[in-house]
Amino acid sequence: MTNISLITGGSRGLGRNTASHIAKHGGDVILTYRSQEEEAKSAVAEIEALGRKAVALQLDVENIASFAAFAQTVRSALHSTWGSTTFNHLVNNAGYGEMTDFAETTEAQFDGLFNVHVKGVFFLTQTLLPLLADGGSIVNFSTGLTRVSYPGFSAYSAAKGAVEILTNYMAKELGHRGIRANTIAPGAIETDFLGGSVRDIPAYNESFAKMTALGRVGVPDDIGPAVASLLSSDNRWVNAQRIEISGGQNI
Repeated sequence: MTNISLITGGSRGLGRNTASHIAKHGGDVILTYRSQEEEAKSAVAEIEALGRKAVALQLDVENIASFAAFAQTVRSALHSTWGSTTFNHLVNNAGYGEMTDFAETTEAQFDGLFNVHVKGVFFLTQTLLPLLADGGSIVNFSTGLTRVSYPGFSAYSAAKGAVEILTNYMAKELGHRGIRANTIAPGAIETDFLGGSVRDIPAYNESFAKMTALGRVGVPDDIGPAVASLLSSDNRWVNAQRIEISGGQNI
């Protein structure tokens, strides 16, 4: 039986890399995008080129009111593409960062981060539970910045800390359905996060590389394969864990 994974923010960055590696492991993908439809179509084509099925659906994870309609769209996609009523894995990846000193962070910035990373994850997962198969899994993305502090990320890291606690509650309360929930916490990665600062600004890249035992910052291919592996039955007994993938950053 084909495993189907739903990945929010799957059109680019770590979400897209994860989708690609899930396909390489023999899985199919429903990916969401907020506004970059062409990127989403490209991601679908990439997965289809690997011989797997994929569907791209529009979703703004900050728009809680849209979740019921989104669930119906997912239900229709499952029926039309796979002849299924459920999917197997939910990867809550969509998000963004703000780098602002604690003393300068505005209420709007704080609310935006918590609406996307906490409220969005909470209520999207809740809404999709009837479509998530028993024995499935949930992976929520966090950050290495919940373990160590780096100036400018107080609100972002606080939101991700809430996600880590929420993940443990998901594991506890959904365990009766055989659903496991884990958190992935990447270190500094070369993506377009924060405008691509780690990737494109040499001083940032060098600074984080010096903090890392393996002597470099991460790339998407360091993260996607790990998530795909975590979703597999090989890791069926891994539950309620925060798994940091950082190359040994700040140890």
